[in-house]
Amino acid sequence: MSLPEILKAVDAFHVPLVELTGGEPLLQTESLELLKTLCDRNYTVLLETSGSLDISKIDPRVIIVMDLKCPSSGEMESMLWENINALRSKDEVKFVVGDERDFYWALNVVRKHRLDTKCTVLYSCVFETLQPSLLAEWILKERAPGRMQLQQHKYIWDPLKRKV
Repeated sequence: MSLPEILKAVDAFHVPLVELTGGEPLLQTESLELLKTLCDRNYTVLLETSGSLDISKIDPRVIIVMDLKCPSSGEMESMLWENINALRSKDEVKFVVGDERDFYWALNVVRKHRLDTKCTVLYSCVFETLQPSLLAEWILKERAPGRMQLQQHKYIWDPLKRKV
């Protein structure tokens, strides 16, 4: 789709908030222009990113939701750790936790980088791998800074049948 086609489709929803997600939006060369244009049109704009690409060039009006990949993801080596320095108070860092090792790794990263003083910290469960109640217990036990988040779209729509 061209930029005008995307903007027309977004406008048709008549909602004030737009979130770019799915795969890695920053791999699309036009994504920075789209983010800027949406902000220019007075949308509240969020970008979900894997954290593997530089976020410093993103329009400052965009709210960044950045994954920090936990050990069980097998993607830790793809992380661009310098991105932590670009985070602002309105941004969010998300840890998708698959097991107890992931949780304590995430907690160590939060404390080491003082992420809770830079941005919002989110802990989420790997869907159908870690029970949300168990993650909640760990968060409470450790008084982990941040909050728990469920990937609601996976509870609302069948992940195998979704065509979004």
